[in-house]
Amino acid sequence: MVEARRDMPPQFGSAFCDEFEKLLRWRRDVRRFRRDPLPEELVARLLDLAALAPSVGLSQPWRFVEVVDTGLRKALQENFKSCNQEALAGYRDEKARIYAQLKLSGMAEAPLQFAVFCDEGTPRGAGLGQKTMPETRRYSVTMAVHTLWLAARVHGLGLGWVSILDPEAVKATLRVPADWTLVAYLCLGYPEEEHSDPELERYAWEERRDISGFVLKR
Repeated sequence: MVEARRDMPPQFGSAFCDEFEKLLRWRRDVRRFRRDPLPEELVARLLDLAALAPSVGLSQPWRFVEVVDTGLRKALQENFKSCNQEALAGYRDEKARIYAQLKLSGMAEAPLQFAVFCDEGTPRGAGLGQKTMPETRRYSVTMAVHTLWLAARVHGLGLGWVSILDPEAVKATLRVPADWTLVAYLCLGYPEEEHSDPELERYAWEERRDISGFVLKR
């Protein structure tokens, strides 16, 4: 029998709650970065915080590959450009016009870049909670990405999630194990500009809707 451990939970006051809401509202998907390098100790701290994210079966399936090689970065940028052109060709009229104006990657400027994978074959967690829904491993990686996103914002950094990529080509470029799945390509750095509203709203691509339209009862 494992003896239950009981710790006193922290008390979060109203001031903290207000600041937390502000953090959520000011989290942006950043595309425009300054090129200033980031302190190594700050990067290490952010990764430590990301690893506090929940994971199915405590499997911690996230794998962060820091992309520092110039040649690899250029290859991944070409991957993005090809996929971006293909995506643009799929739009028509007003959407095509807006899409062509959007900056959808900070890969050329961001000083810190991570390809984040899910290790589908990790033995950690012994498969707990994954038998009927193995995709929960990838959801766990997404939780780590979101935790990193918020931590970066707290420390004055921006994060941009690039999804317009061929994931198999990314795997080949970075030479990662075959049973790893690409979940996210992340660009991090100090933002070149700050906005409280999403760029996609400013360009009239889409608008955020109230949660009431997405809640159902059965």
